[in-house]
Amino acid sequence: MTGFQRVLVRKGGRRDRGFSLIEALVALLILAIGLLGVAGMQLKALQSTHMGYQRTIATLAAQDLQERLWQGLADDSACPDPSSADWKDQMKDKWAPEWGQWLPGIGENPVSLGSGNCVYDISVSWSEGRAAPDESSRQSFSYTVRLPELGGSA
Repeated sequence: MTGFQRVLVRKGGRRDRGFSLIEALVALLILAIGLLGVAGMQLKALQSTHMGYQRTIATLAAQDLQERLWQGLADDSACPDPSSADWKDQMKDKWAPEWGQWLPGIGENPVSLGSGNCVYDISVSWSEGRAAPDESSRQSFSYTVRLPELGGSA
């Protein structure tokens, strides 16, 4: 018998039982695949958290627009016209830059007239920063607001 065989065989002819190198490598491979799965889930969770954060900012931006519409109603005693040059300039010069620091690629004309007097459709859109910079990476949030008609029938 060689020295190697003597290690494997005990007195009485029984072999030692234990893990072979192949079994240990297979166990290590299974563990590595599991850890890759956990890392993938963590990455997806971080992306979802970021998208939720951006949607929250979009909600705040839409509510800010609603407050600006209310301010326009209070200043003029009439529902604001989002197609007017003053309103578009305010959106381009004030609103979009203010919210653009939080939502990259935010749209500059987010408000349109809805289905009736003093009904507005607010649509805030932005570029999803963690996706590829194509059209499919655009996200949007829609919000409908109805202001009371002052001096008219409700």
